[in-house]
Amino acid sequence: MLTLAFDTATEVATSALVDEGEVLGERVSSTRTLLEDVDALLRQGGARPGDLRALAVGIGPGSFTGVRIGLAAARGLALALDLRGAGVSTLDALAAGAPGAVPVVDARRREVFTLVDGEPAVLAPADIDVREGTLYVGGGDRRYRAELEARGALIPPDGDERHLPCARFHAALARELVPVDEIEPLYLRAPDAKERAR
Repeated sequence: MLTLAFDTATEVATSALVDEGEVLGERVSSTRTLLEDVDALLRQGGARPGDLRALAVGIGPGSFTGVRIGLAAARGLALALDLRGAGVSTLDALAAGAPGAVPVVDARRREVFTLVDGEPAVLAPADIDVREGTLYVGGGDRRYRAELEARGALIPPDGDERHLPCARFHAALARELVPVDEIEPLYLRAPDAKERAR
């Protein structure tokens, strides 16, 4: 099944074209070039938009605006191409790219998004229960590298691919396909604009 997958929840946008588990192409860029990346992936894979059979989209947690852009793009593509899709947690995709690692995404406001007992959570970096010798991946761990490493965390170098929620893992984690307009974002707190309005 030819699947287009993408995630725009973090500081980079990742996208991939996957057919029955085979990665036909991958891109890492920015949210603003997502649709250009989709076009390039289809050309690289020798496919047309009408050949797509499913979408896998990152639902966050991450940037409120980034998540909304990704879901809007997925809904537009689904409507135009009559596709169904699956929402995949950005944290789960990070974990899939580094088995045994703890995903940590920068949540701004001196907080991170991570998994606690397998469930998504928003925490101050100081509240992460760091397990000495455990690998931590994602943008949040890089930002708070010194603090986490001082407590025994292992963090790959900044350019390491394991810090990216690679879209090929979204495709692999996509399970039940549903109408794309039923896919809900994974927000762990109110957006910054709402917080400022209080």
